[in-house]
Amino acid sequence: MTTTGAHPRFAEALRELGLDELNTRIRRFPDATRTAAEAAAAIGCGLSEICKSLVFAADGVPVLVLMDGASRVDLERVRQELGVEKVTRAKADVVRETTGYAIGGVPPFGHLTKTRVLADRSLLDHDVVWAAAGNPHAVFPMAPKDLVTHAGATLVDVRERTS
Repeated sequence: MTTTGAHPRFAEALRELGLDELNTRIRRFPDATRTAAEAAAAIGCGLSEICKSLVFAADGVPVLVLMDGASRVDLERVRQELGVEKVTRAKADVVRETTGYAIGGVPPFGHLTKTRVLADRSLLDHDVVWAAAGNPHAVFPMAPKDLVTHAGATLVDVRERTS
C-alpha cells in the first residue's frame, strides 16, 4: 500500500478545493477495491466506515447518493426525497459521463458535471469515513461532515430499513 494514486482529475479537484493535504493521505492498493467490502478489508475498517458514491437516474437526471458501505439505498425513499416519478440505477456510461470516473472508483466530489448530491445521515455515525479517490485502487479518509460539505450534499435518510 502506498500513499499516492488518486485519479489525476480527483487530485486536481482536491487542489482546487484547497485540500492538497488529502493527497498525502490517499491509500493505494495493488488490487482493486471495487466493492465496499473489498475496500473495508484492505483498509482494515468497518464496512459502514466506507462511503459509497452511487449514481442514480431520477426521471432520467443523474443524482449522486453517498451511502455507508454497510447499507443499501432505498430507491423509493430517494424518489420521495427528490419528488420524482422514477429512480433507477444509472448505467455505466451515464456514471462516467456525469462524474468522469468509472463505477468502483467514483469519489464523492470532483466530478465533471454539477450533480445533485444526497448523503445518508448514517455517514455521520463515524469520525472518519473512507471514499474512492477516482479509481478502484485508491481511497482517502475524511470526516463525514467535511465530506458532505465538499460534496455539496443534502443530508437525508434514504437507506433501506432492516426489518
